Amino acid sequence: MRDSLLAVALTAVAVVVRADEAKPVFERDVRPVLRAACFHCHGEDEELAGGLDLRLRRLMVTGGESGSAIDPGDPDSSYLLDRIRSGEMPPEGAGHVSEEDVATIERWIAAGAPTLRPEPEKIGRGLLITAEDRSWWSFQPVERPAVPRVQRPELVATPIDAFLLAKLEAEGLSFSSPAERRTLIRRLSFSLRGLPPSPEEVAAFEADTSPAAWERLVDRFLASPAYGERWGRHWLDVAGYADSEGVVEADVQRKWAWKYRDWVVNALNDDMPYDQFVREQLAGDELLGRPPSELTEDEVARLTATGFLRTAPDGTASGGLDPGVARNQVVADTIEIVGSSLLGMTVQCAQCHEHRYDPIPQADYYALRAVFEPALDWKAWKTPPQRLVSLETEADRSRAAEIEAEAKQIEAKRSEQQAKAIEAVFQRELAKLPDDEREAASTARKTEAKKRTDEQKALLRKYPSLNVSAGSLYLYDKKAADALKKLADQAAAVRRRKPRTQFVRALVEPAGHAPSTFLFHRGDHEQPKEKVQPAGLTVLRTSDSSPIPADDPSLDSTGRRLAFANHLVSGRHPLVARVVVNRLWRHHFGRGLVATPGDFGRLGERPTHPELLDWFADELVRSGWSLKHLHRRILLSSAYQQSSTRTVEQRTADPENTLLGGFRMQRLEAEVLRDSLLALSGRINRKPFGPPIPVMADRVGQWVIGKENLNAGRPGAVIPMKGEEFRRSIYVEARRSRPLAVLEVFDLPRMEPHCNARSSSTVAPQSLLLVNGPFVVEASAALAKRVTAEAGDADADRVRLAWRLVYSRDPRDEELAVATAFLAEQTADLATRAGEKDAPATQALASLCQVLLGSNEFLYVD
Repeated sequence: MRDSLLAVALTAVAVVVRADEAKPVFERDVRPVLRAACFHCHGEDEELAGGLDLRLRRLMVTGGESGSAIDPGDPDSSYLLDRIRSGEMPPEGAGHVSEEDVATIERWIAAGAPTLRPEPEKIGRGLLITAEDRSWWSFQPVERPAVPRVQRPELVATPIDAFLLAKLEAEGLSFSSPAERRTLIRRLSFSLRGLPPSPEEVAAFEADTSPAAWERLVDRFLASPAYGERWGRHWLDVAGYADSEGVVEADVQRKWAWKYRDWVVNALNDDMPYDQFVREQLAGDELLGRPPSELTEDEVARLTATGFLRTAPDGTASGGLDPGVARNQVVADTIEIVGSSLLGMTVQCAQCHEHRYDPIPQADYYALRAVFEPALDWKAWKTPPQRLVSLETEADRSRAAEIEAEAKQIEAKRSEQQAKAIEAVFQRELAKLPDDEREAASTARKTEAKKRTDEQKALLRKYPSLNVSAGSLYLYDKKAADALKKLADQAAAVRRRKPRTQFVRALVEPAGHAPSTFLFHRGDHEQPKEKVQPAGLTVLRTSDSSPIPADDPSLDSTGRRLAFANHLVSGRHPLVARVVVNRLWRHHFGRGLVATPGDFGRLGERPTHPELLDWFADELVRSGWSLKHLHRRILLSSAYQQSSTRTVEQRTADPENTLLGGFRMQRLEAEVLRDSLLALSGRINRKPFGPPIPVMADRVGQWVIGKENLNAGRPGAVIPMKGEEFRRSIYVEARRSRPLAVLEVFDLPRMEPHCNARSSSTVAPQSLLLVNGPFVVEASAALAKRVTAEAGDADADRVRLAWRLVYSRDPRDEELAVATAFLAEQTADLATRAGEKDAPATQALASLCQVLLGSNEFLYVD
């Protein structure tokens, strides 16, 4: 009944708005302006500034201490408009009213200050959620629209194409021509694997004339382990993954965070249904249903997934911070990550006051906080080390005890032999003393050091060789000392067989712990106000009750996070599916159907293709929440397979290519660029998983891959990395204070606390790195050696292979001629120089390879 009445109300609103589109009305045109700039002081706070409430038209007419705020029909006599025009209101720092908005308010007052409907007689303090708020596009239920009919159905490979083509045809446009096969495989390889295709893969695809060739290629790349590494990086951005705590200068390392990174990669490779993906990250510990001990492999994975809720910067184990502030900041950052990544809403903006633009009351923020408070209780806080969960089992402990007993037997034997060896040496040295001093010397040695007399001390100083000990035994009996060292090494070797205790950086809610959550006045934890219960966003509720109970009697924990997760992935939540499919779309096409992936509210952009977004969101749920299914839908579409070259008509009618009448070119991200250089040079180490590859400062202070070896604060000898330095970038340590130099310059994001969408800048340091950077120079030299090894010494053959590796195509005739001439000229020039390290021909080819690797054709995917 409630839903039907709401639908009728929204329909009535829409009818009135269409009838009066030219006339400003309060709810649609004026209220949003006043809410953003004025409501905080004049309506939402406990005390009304000047006694004036601006939340309703009738309250403005009633006015406050200075009288009526508006005079309907007479803008010039309206006190509110006068104060805004003069710049006195809103006060500096409280907001801004643009000239356009001032003009809207003026026209609204001049028109008699109309409203869309009768206003309520009573309203409480705080944010009033209106029918206009509830009618916002992203709050509407997801309904699967009918696939539109198009004029050229032969261009429709999947329903996606129909939605896109319908809008293009409405503008007299169509898709661009299909892309070349070498372009398609290169595009797909970077999109799904984050690596360039090999020349063999390109040749095989170009030779496969089967109609199913493209579909088979898509399926093969989706099945590649590199897929999880590529798309895992996308999710880790959103989750705010880092291998260090941040906050303080020490930037303490997170020794076990990598297990969550590996869980994400595995989950995506396994095509874990997205509802399970969300559920395990939000409540993996509650899914166990018991304390985390003696865990199975699946239970360990679920617990590891909760690392999602441990990615926020956390300095609570460090000194020098206000504990209350530091703890509450961790909670706030966690809520921001959850709200943005899963809901696509800026819920964090309601921490200190009502949200200025979206219908999110401050009480909603703390109701969401109440979902996580039992596990992130700032008054019963656990620091990062205290939150580590040991994976040691009873079998591990039993095995460790057996090994320890074995080691102690060896040590006992060693202790016995050591005592005999020391006594033998002492007796030998004692025999060298005069007869009249031997007994006294023997007595002095047997006497406890602190009880020795002055005479005894003097005697032992006179004959220092009598002070033989375990530390000095080797000076008197090297053979015995060597035998003892051998036994010590044996004991150490035995102990190394002990099962190594592993830990998980997880979030675990203590059993029976249900603290109260309070709304903080202006976000200040030292000013708690009313108590709040766990709940989702009010604007999305279809009833007065919350789908999140305060306590689930069937669980040891409160069950709040599990209930919240189930609520989100019920298939009925209007935001969750829309948000994730938009992210998938963005990474394939360079721009989401909603251009602001972390903001589906009023400050975000509206969807360019709302029907397609809803169809896609519904398709996700219908497919059993399979992300790989959605990938296939996108990749098999004509839209994805079209060329990036658009006609003059297309560029004129749609300059930003929002209608997708051509593929949008995209630059390689930082990690993809580094990984591609490793792959092309033949050096890439495809070893997956495990602890991160360390980052250190080089001699000039840049962050590079390497094991830190400091001597008096300065870099010491280089420790060999044994090929680990050539692993994929997702496995490189993501330390907040140590961004890898080769990645940072290409817009590597800093997790503060996370990254919704990466930027893509074009700045001079990028060119400098491509020209002078040691990593690029070394990659170019390695690529040249690979080309020579595989193509031989003929310049033309080497040029052709270089082009196939870097560009996935053969050089054109003019390119071949210019490149071979360049090699000949460079080789001759280098041959005249003395002291060159490599052969002139190899150096010349390395220079050519560096030119190719710094070109736009390599750096951009078309």
